[in-house]
Amino acid sequence: MKAVYDPWTDTLTLELKPGPVAESGEGKPGVILDYNQEGNLVGIEILDASKRVAGVRTMQFPVGG
Repeated sequence: MKAVYDPWTDTLTLELKPGPVAESGEGKPGVILDYNQEGNLVGIEILDASKRVAGVRTMQFPVGG
């Protein structure tokens, strides 16, 4: 999984699985869900992220597996 916050557009993008997006739809206002050709959820885009996600500007992720 890959998470990218763009402060310029205030958008948080979560890439759940790499690959092309075949279709997108708005799950709830300001939350866009991306699907691949098989209909699997591959990404989530959150608009106005600083208002919706606590601490989005200082995200931290554990390393390791």
